[in-house]
Amino acid sequence: MITNQREHTDLLTSDFYYDLPEELIAQHPSEVRDMSRLMVLDRETNKIEHRRFHDITEYLRAGDVLVVNDSKVIPARLYGHAEGREEAGLELLLLRQRELDTWETLVKPGKRARIGSRAVFGDGLLTCEVMDITEEGNRIIRFEYDHEKYKSIYEILHVIGLMPLPPYITEQLKDNDRYQTVYAREEGSAAAPTAGLHFTPELLEKIRGMGVKIAPVMLHVGLGTFRPVKADRIEDHVMHTEFFSVSEESAAIINECKAKGGRLICVGTTSCRTIESVAQENGYIPAMSGATGIFIYPGYKFKAVDALITNFHLPESTLLMLVSAFYDKEYVMKAYKTAVEEKYRFFSFGDAMLIV
Repeated sequence: MITNQREHTDLLTSDFYYDLPEELIAQHPSEVRDMSRLMVLDRETNKIEHRRFHDITEYLRAGDVLVVNDSKVIPARLYGHAEGREEAGLELLLLRQRELDTWETLVKPGKRARIGSRAVFGDGLLTCEVMDITEEGNRIIRFEYDHEKYKSIYEILHVIGLMPLPPYITEQLKDNDRYQTVYAREEGSAAAPTAGLHFTPELLEKIRGMGVKIAPVMLHVGLGTFRPVKADRIEDHVMHTEFFSVSEESAAIINECKAKGGRLICVGTTSCRTIESVAQENGYIPAMSGATGIFIYPGYKFKAVDALITNFHLPESTLLMLVSAFYDKEYVMKAYKTAVEEKYRFFSFGDAMLIV
């Protein structure tokens, strides 16, 4: 498992708090993906610009490489009941696949998910047994279903599962594809890598036409990305691990770019965490896969990432801490204050930020 060396810092979790009016939490995606707003932060001049996302081409140049996370969100939320007790309802969120039909999950209420207890979903289409409980209280679940009728649990999830929208989104999503990036490929995420939601196929084609290469990596977004920080001191927070993969082809694209003086621009914090998990001290990116629990916060020294595209994140979140490590905490918090004043849309379906 990959983790970063812990940096000593006097920063507290409360240092990353900001006031956000509830009406600025985006409840639905922009009608047109690349028409969302874009705040551009220049780390050299500390200047802030306000643009539209499709204007991002003005900040890219030939020889750059965009690193995108091509993990695909699965309908990971299931509603069912305890076996033999239809009145005992429960909610289950798949977090990470351990083995073929064994998953680490969140179960509510936890009292109905003791070791050995069983549950039923989809009128018996899917059943499960609780095999173990992790230190964090997550349940290790083994699923059972008709293997002759269904090739994998993913087929059943697409029948009875729901998209795992974050709890701050209270409106129903009319089109599930809007919680997927247009380049999503490998199923396994419990949440979308949301910075990529702003790209359209046409915009990506225009970017390629500029001489900018696109290198997909994969990190299955799980609890580690959105788990709240409960520790008072940020360095005491422990990240939940997530599975990642960097292919030989993508590693070669990135290393060639860097060798020729191009910039590595990560689309989203998950792409950034993947790259920084594997990057060597000289910035070289090897092809590899595994689990990462890297936690990036102010004091961290970036080894490979040159620019970052990201959304506006929750107060006191590890994602806001990562962004503050990439730029400067005080300037990032100032930018968030400006975003509130300018009524940007926040969180998963919200607007974007480019830090160059």
